[in-house]
Amino acid sequence: MNNELTHIDEDGNAHMVDVSDKGETERTATAKGTVLMQPETLALIQGGDVKKGDVLSVAQLAGIMGAKKTPDLIPLCHPLDLTSVKVELSIDAARNAVDIEATCKLKGRTGVEMEALTAVSVAALTVYDMCKAADKGMQITDIRLTHKAGGKSGTFEAD
Repeated sequence: MNNELTHIDEDGNAHMVDVSDKGETERTATAKGTVLMQPETLALIQGGDVKKGDVLSVAQLAGIMGAKKTPDLIPLCHPLDLTSVKVELSIDAARNAVDIEATCKLKGRTGVEMEALTAVSVAALTVYDMCKAADKGMQITDIRLTHKAGGKSGTFEAD
């Protein structure tokens, strides 16, 4: 594991990493996260009874938009030419949870981990926003990178 902080120069200043000498490779990243809620809130989502609309569809679109806006939100991220963003939301009634998975893909010089993590985060925040009138105690939890492939560092699979 490389513990070097690449966004800090030798003088301790933040900077965007120069990737111009890196070769282009196909890169993918997958992130996951969960929104935990009361059973009644989950029932509202399942029944299509949330006043703001179809929670899962709106959150899916928000996640896709979030991935595309990552360099506007995270100061040192490169603007990327994403070739694919997939965001899936699923209900787990046994856990009173909405699970979110996002996968981003491109052919380029830098990875798409931040885009996948941002997609999950924005989708989760959208679920919260759309349901907060019914349940302010929802918890956004376990947002994490689960897979990464491509580039010099190779493949990462979360335990």
